[in-house]
Amino acid sequence: ILLARQVGVPYIVVFLNKADMVDDPELLELVEMEVRELLNTYNFPGDEAPVIVGSALKALECGCGQRECPNCGPIWKLLDAVDE
Repeated sequence: ILLARQVGVPYIVVFLNKADMVDDPELLELVEMEVRELLNTYNFPGDEAPVIVGSALKALECGCGQRECPNCGPIWKLLDAVDE
């Protein structure tokens, strides 16, 4: 994140990968809060930046590509956030 700030990256989208390996949803929320704090520390809009939680591997294994799919949906959210 520091390097992104130093080279002038104006906007960051965060994808928390490997969410399928975490059994506790509260842990994912804690990680998201920590990421947002870190973004704020480096003068990115941490409170507004998109943070998408998912599993790239699960999406690849599923392969359906449907927005409504719990495995593929986060990838669509990521693509939508990057396109904004």
